[in-house]
Amino acid sequence: MLPQLHQHAWMDSDIETYRDQLRRYIANEMTPHNDRWREQGHVPREVWQGFGAMGFLLPEIGEEYGGAGAPLSYQLVAVEELGRAGLPPSTAVHSIASHYILDYGNEEQKQQWIPRLASGELFAAIAMTEPGCGSDLKALRTRARREGDEYVIDGSKTFITNGYSGNLVVVAVRTSDDGAKGISLVVVETENLKGFSVNKLKKIGLHGSDTCELFFDSVRVPVANLLGRVEGNGFIQLMSQLAYERLLLAAPAVAVIERALELATDYTKDRKMFGQSLFDLQNTKFKLAECATIAHVGRTFINDCIQRLLDGKLDAQAAYMAKLWCTDMQCKVTDELLQLFGGYGYMDEYPIARLFVDSRVQKIYGGANEVMKDLIARQL
Repeated sequence: MLPQLHQHAWMDSDIETYRDQLRRYIANEMTPHNDRWREQGHVPREVWQGFGAMGFLLPEIGEEYGGAGAPLSYQLVAVEELGRAGLPPSTAVHSIASHYILDYGNEEQKQQWIPRLASGELFAAIAMTEPGCGSDLKALRTRARREGDEYVIDGSKTFITNGYSGNLVVVAVRTSDDGAKGISLVVVETENLKGFSVNKLKKIGLHGSDTCELFFDSVRVPVANLLGRVEGNGFIQLMSQLAYERLLLAAPAVAVIERALELATDYTKDRKMFGQSLFDLQNTKFKLAECATIAHVGRTFINDCIQRLLDGKLDAQAAYMAKLWCTDMQCKVTDELLQLFGGYGYMDEYPIARLFVDSRVQKIYGGANEVMKDLIARQL
């Protein structure tokens, strides 16, 4: 049992009730289908509609747009519980995309899209990364040229989460050649959209999450789909959400660490070796003690970050550190604990194996951890 954690104001009985309801819903309605979703490479959109019907998809959205008006901590608990259950982090991307519209869209755009995003009728992706442009967004080349009341979009994106299962994409496009000032965000509804195509990519992990290439071949969308009053604000809009986005990766990292520790502790207590349980061997105890310490430090850190986010006091530096350290530790702990399972740990049907392979991408997407280090060092 881990040491007692300091209670923050956000950790009240209401959110614990919410977590319990969410955990039971995932166990009953989602986990039994996870093998099939991993095999087919995506979670069907209607599953997320069921998630939305329960109020789990965008709980932080205001009631006027179909949400519950809950604090951001409710969304962070949702991605934690999905990660703990070995399900893909699709709702994190959905939440980020929805917040771009919520924060930068006009009232007509909000009424058009947010209620449908809250219900799951629309499921969202964000298209930033390109074949030649990852963390360096200033180098993106996908272009939107204006023709009358329409934008004509040409280009391609890659490594896009929800690219297949989603039907609304917030696309970062170049509307001028003025470096970062030439980037804009345009909302694209993709259902039966002429010139738009998708190719699913095959990954080594996160098999239940669809990751895709998106192709825009003279795709036409209304100029009214531009987020913001004028072109050229896309880079600033993307940068302004980073603290929350980093926590959407760091929080489930801690949940996975805790789950891996539970699995390994239970397994080593049951597994017999040399006339005793594997748990009784000193090496096992030491390894579990190290991982339990990491889990406790990580939980304490992330709970504090969540409280600071809700208080409006979470600085970018701390968010970068949370993303860097928690995802590094997620990979370290799942690797170390998988070793205790021996050959069984390498078998796909064992949850520890899936946690291990699914963890690796956490150090890459959402801003590579090397980029996090550079951003942290700039403030030293």
